[in-house]
Amino acid sequence: MKKTFSLIILICVLSTSNFIFSQDSSLKLPIYNYIESNLSNIDTIPDFESKVNKLKLTGVIYKSDGITPAKDVILYVEQPDENGDFDLRENNDTNYVNHRGWIKTDADGRYTFYTFVPGGDRRYNQLQQLYPMIKEPSRDAYEVETFLFDEDPLLTKTCRKRMAKKGDPTRILKLNTEEGILVAHRDIVLKADS
Repeated sequence: MKKTFSLIILICVLSTSNFIFSQDSSLKLPIYNYIESNLSNIDTIPDFESKVNKLKLTGVIYKSDGITPAKDVILYVEQPDENGDFDLRENNDTNYVNHRGWIKTDADGRYTFYTFVPGGDRRYNQLQQLYPMIKEPSRDAYEVETFLFDEDPLLTKTCRKRMAKKGDPTRILKLNTEEGILVAHRDIVLKADS
């Protein structure tokens, strides 16, 4: 009986410490490195003005029903530069990707990023991608499927077929030109509560 009780206590302690550790480690995700009072539904990625392939990325974030706009959702995006390399920086012993930004959706769930078309790292056959994360009010942050680019030569027919089977063709951005800038649109549907 004494051994069983000790085992139960040990399991409870380990479970609690594991939960606390996972909470602390989630706060180290880059999406949490913002000041909420500074967020709006529009942001500009660093170096936007100096890039050749400027991109305006817009969309609406919807609740899990796919119909209701989601207000006050934080969308974080990071990306490589035009050569496919991540411009890593350091601040207070913390490494981060320089080309990143945060928005907080408005009452209509709308967001806009001014950024640039990233390069793909051809050494490793990496697609051109933007890497998004979502933070809903009262929920932990989670990753969203990367944004891909329709004109990317590495985005093969096979890749497109696989995405179509998964029912996720919206992650491929089709670029148009408006007033001298590339424009793409992608709506996002939030995960259902688990």
